[in-house]
Amino acid sequence: MSSVVDETTSDETAAGSRHLGLALVVISIAQLMVVLDATIANIAIPYIQHDLHFSPASLSWIITGYTLSFGGLLLLGGRLGDILGRRKVFMAGVTIFAVASLLGGIAQSKELLIAARVLQGLGAAIASPTALALITTNFPPGKPRNRAFAVYAAMSGAGAAVGLILGGWLTEYSWRWTFLINVPIGLLAAIAAPLVLAESARHRGSFDLGGALSGTFGLVSIVYGLTHAAELVNKSAARSWTDPVTVSALVLGAVLLVVFLVIERRIKDPLLPFRILADRTRATSFAVMLLIPAGMFAMFFFLSQLVQNVLGYSSLRAGLAFLPFSFGIVVSAGIASNLINRIDPRWLAGGGALIASVGIWGFSRIGYDTATLAVDASYAKDLLPWILVMSFGMGFVFVPVTLTAVHGVGDRDSGIGSGVLNAMQQIGGALGLSVLSTVAVTALQNKAAEIVAAQPGGGNPTPAQQKEFKQRLADVAFTHGSTVAFWVGALMILAGAVIVFAFMRVSHEELATDGVPGAPVT
Repeated sequence: MSSVVDETTSDETAAGSRHLGLALVVISIAQLMVVLDATIANIAIPYIQHDLHFSPASLSWIITGYTLSFGGLLLLGGRLGDILGRRKVFMAGVTIFAVASLLGGIAQSKELLIAARVLQGLGAAIASPTALALITTNFPPGKPRNRAFAVYAAMSGAGAAVGLILGGWLTEYSWRWTFLINVPIGLLAAIAAPLVLAESARHRGSFDLGGALSGTFGLVSIVYGLTHAAELVNKSAARSWTDPVTVSALVLGAVLLVVFLVIERRIKDPLLPFRILADRTRATSFAVMLLIPAGMFAMFFFLSQLVQNVLGYSSLRAGLAFLPFSFGIVVSAGIASNLINRIDPRWLAGGGALIASVGIWGFSRIGYDTATLAVDASYAKDLLPWILVMSFGMGFVFVPVTLTAVHGVGDRDSGIGSGVLNAMQQIGGALGLSVLSTVAVTALQNKAAEIVAAQPGGGNPTPAQQKEFKQRLADVAFTHGSTVAFWVGALMILAGAVIVFAFMRVSHEELATDGVPGAPVT
């Protein structure tokens, strides 16, 4: 009789393992899809700019339109999952994402493309926090859940690089495929979800639309102000920051963010409960996830243009150039997921941030000569070593910070906790890219003006010579602007490392108690 029972138990365990495996596949594919779309269009930017007539300063909206909507509405997405059921909301999110991807793929104007990117961000904001929360619903505590979190963190970290590789390959055919590829994937995830994912318990509460709208539009207004200032730099660097539109947008953004905080303090069911931030380690995790992706997103944005426009790479070769980043972050995330059981997250995340800051600083050393208007850079010497360094550091950041961000959060707030974590990553990337784009464009314009002023007068260059001069000037100026942006990005990531070392205090033993009956919940 006992052998029959053992055999039955074994069969149930195997079936459960297969079920968990399929659940993790669905969750991971959905997370990879929404994260990689923050960068998949990077490789296609030169082609999109040509076809839809984007100005150089407005190009960043192809990225920030998505990341702002994604990050700004993530808290609302987490709340929807808590109240309506996470599996149901997850299915709605990936479906919206698929429809928005279709609209982006057929867009015939820059306005429609940006609108499609915003709608993609809305779908991602609904799907992503519920995906992370579904791990706690579907996976038992201990090693199974930690491994699932490690895979999720790897998808979050590697998604940006995978997006560049996939974008490079698809752009060889048409930039439109960088959007259309999501349509079957999103629909497949929506269909598979009810078959392999368990539904979560529902919780009562309000949606807090006032908080969601004030926070999101506040961020959009700030980014618009920064972008508008960058567009005016070529006319007057000084006036770009005193322009009425720039000042009005920045002030309006700041006011709306203050309104968001006031609403969150007074409403009964806020999107951002201040109890979530009361834990110092958790608040540290959110702050770090705001700062560090700012440098990573900027790296992809500038390097993808540099290797194509300056080094002359094809879109496919440009995408493959970032393949080592995917390998590096997956390997380091795997190592970190094993070490987290023996080493406190403070040392893993802080050390990883230091390594990543060195990596992005390395890109600032790309050489150029203003006298000959030549860029002295090669992939093997100036890019690959630092891509590997940065990827290794990022893997050591994402795994422990993902775990510490949801450490000690009760089941009622798990959707909110994961939503804040993802929001910080996307908002940090959007704000970081807008800031660093403004820095880069300002440095680019100043360097170009300096080089032109230093040119000797006289002569009668041919049209071919004029064209060559303009191209060389553009290459050197863009390289200079990018190196300045990399410097600032390195400082952002370094600040994240300092915050980790100063304020993160949770031990690896405490992390192991998550989800264990009788463990303390904050």
